[in-house]
Amino acid sequence: MDIETTKLVNDIDFVYKRNENTPRVTACLNFSINKPEKIVGIYSIMTQLLLQGTTNMSAKQLADELDKYAIEFSVDLKQDYLRFRFTCLNEDFEKSLEIMADIIKNTTFEEFDKEVAKARGEITAKLDSPRLMVVDKYYATLFENHPYGNTSSKVLENLDKFTKEDVIEAYKMIKHTSKKVCSFVGDLDFYDVQAKLNDKFFDLEKSSDFANETEPPFLAEGKYAEVIKSDANQAHILRGWLTGSYLSEDYASLSLLNIILGASGLSSRLFCELRDKKGLAYVVRSSYEPLMLCGNFSIYIATEPKNIEVSLKGFEEEIKKIQEELVSVEELENAKNNLFGKLAFILETNAQQASTLAHYGIFGIGFDFLDRIKEKIKAVTPEDIKRCAIKNFTDISTTAILKP
Repeated sequence: MDIETTKLVNDIDFVYKRNENTPRVTACLNFSINKPEKIVGIYSIMTQLLLQGTTNMSAKQLADELDKYAIEFSVDLKQDYLRFRFTCLNEDFEKSLEIMADIIKNTTFEEFDKEVAKARGEITAKLDSPRLMVVDKYYATLFENHPYGNTSSKVLENLDKFTKEDVIEAYKMIKHTSKKVCSFVGDLDFYDVQAKLNDKFFDLEKSSDFANETEPPFLAEGKYAEVIKSDANQAHILRGWLTGSYLSEDYASLSLLNIILGASGLSSRLFCELRDKKGLAYVVRSSYEPLMLCGNFSIYIATEPKNIEVSLKGFEEEIKKIQEELVSVEELENAKNNLFGKLAFILETNAQQASTLAHYGIFGIGFDFLDRIKEKIKAVTPEDIKRCAIKNFTDISTTAILKP
């Protein structure tokens, strides 16, 4: 991507990309999260409260302003950072920026009790889904005693254990200790955008290189967890491994392994073998998720309860096959083309590009990461895929199963 990078007046990294003749712009401002939350759930409630009113606008007035100008505004909590993002018409950029600055600097957190009650209802409803229940159990087990394992069920358990003051303290801590990255993508002049950002955020806490206090997760042995749901008519199985993240030597190979095994739909090995040939799956797929401190590669299947053991055996067979037999040059090239297509698809809009650039900035992997990794993906060989599979798909894995 053709980008410009600089710093705002208070050391915030700023990345700009001009896409001419686009009617809407997107801006992101990310705050790194360097400390685990004192009580699980504080960060989740904090995130919800950040759109519930400021000292200048009530929640209703804020919603009305966003609606009036057709501004898409979101505050999202990721595993490693807090993201503020808006998309608006070009002519409404300054107004949107004004609203973003007001939210970041002047949120009141007054609706604490209401948001806690709302979260309790939403999480309870969410965890009635068998698929989401097994995903929750998988992450809680894989990342046991680690912030990455602070799942929805853990938030639900702790909603009565913290106060509004705890939330305010946590938000202040994030603002004071965070690395901050701002991105802009759209058809506005670079110097004009930079000047407006400096004007709105000159008094924001300086971007910090405060070290992340969270240790990388470690899995010493294999783990197994079950969820019993009496009214379930399917079994849901997740098996996964801790792997390297973006800067790992395995990143390109893991991304291609994901395509080959289960992320390319009808042509993936898991789909062909477990669904088409063996008739085991309603849904089967794989996923590779790079995080700040590690990566997570997982395989998922939804099947009839009677097929649990044969599905797990099917996982093992496909893993063993890719560890013992070189993938063909044709299959690897198809995977590369599929992956390049996916990368192009997730960068189609200004919003997607701005989010990706700010994400790379927070992770410290370079705003040009995508261009660099494409060259590494092109260079991956069948031998690299085999080596990566042997290294990463070990017996030290986590399996979570939901069944009747």
